[in-house]
Amino acid sequence: MSEAAPGLITVFGGSGFVGSQVVQDLARRGWRIRVAVRRPDRAWKLQTSGHVGQIQAVRCDARDPLQLEAALQGADAAVNLIGILYESGARTFEAMHVDVARDIAAACAAAGVGRLVHMSALGANPESDSTYACSKAAGEMAVREVKPDAVVIRPSVVFGAGDDFLNRFAAMASMSPFLPLIGGGRTRFQPVYVGDVAEAISRAVERPDAAGRTFELGGPEVLTFEDILKLILKETRRDNGLLPLPFFAARAIGSLAQLTSMVGIAPVLTRDQVTLLESDNVVADSAEGLAELGIEPTGLEAIVPSYLWRYRRGGQFSERPETA
Repeated sequence: MSEAAPGLITVFGGSGFVGSQVVQDLARRGWRIRVAVRRPDRAWKLQTSGHVGQIQAVRCDARDPLQLEAALQGADAAVNLIGILYESGARTFEAMHVDVARDIAAACAAAGVGRLVHMSALGANPESDSTYACSKAAGEMAVREVKPDAVVIRPSVVFGAGDDFLNRFAAMASMSPFLPLIGGGRTRFQPVYVGDVAEAISRAVERPDAAGRTFELGGPEVLTFEDILKLILKETRRDNGLLPLPFFAARAIGSLAQLTSMVGIAPVLTRDQVTLLESDNVVADSAEGLAELGIEPTGLEAIVPSYLWRYRRGGQFSERPETA
């Protein structure tokens, strides 16, 4: 496998926020793409990302060995983007981040798939108090046990049109007079642009020297939670207050808010997400990242105006914010 001769690649979870960008990037590089998802009807929009017949959506429940085998038939490479942000019923962190990850890696090994790229998360840690972070770490280990040459990608908070972070708080700012400054807003993040994540995954697929390596992806700036909320308010032309919310209070609110998942409604906040906020989410000094993949990171302020404008009272044509 080489950059000059792309073949067939299976992308698990390719219809989501990151997945759609990955599919587009791979299509530009000439790959034939099989998008393996539980709901192929939700992947229809991806058809326009490539030439006629280049992208095919197929039904695949990654918990079914036979469907996994079919999804990987004839594939030269695979990308696993399956992940959840909260637990609901049988879709637990253990099931989706560990068991499914192990099954996909094992199916790739059995099918002779040359390259597997597994998307984890920055902050994956087997000793974390967060169930999400622990499951991401366990998923990495499960993948490497059966396919040691798999590439692991650990992005920080991913931003871009359709993200679940900036959009969430921008929407909240349009409905509430204040935004919650959880833990005093001191938690540090290194937000990474979804386009850079997609390019990193494509390069990890194609570069032979990426085998077995782990890449931590972060943007050019380290920002506190407070910095990010202030940027959101600036871009949405709002003057909402920032209400300090201690972690213990946020955990209590998260425990109640996550009950909506029992009736199929995505919770605004969960107790585990608050636990995640108690630790910084930045690239380690010794880690390999975008630079090692030859990618110049894109900053928040270059992208967020292109999609947060819809939360402004005046919409896209409201007065531009004053520059500092």
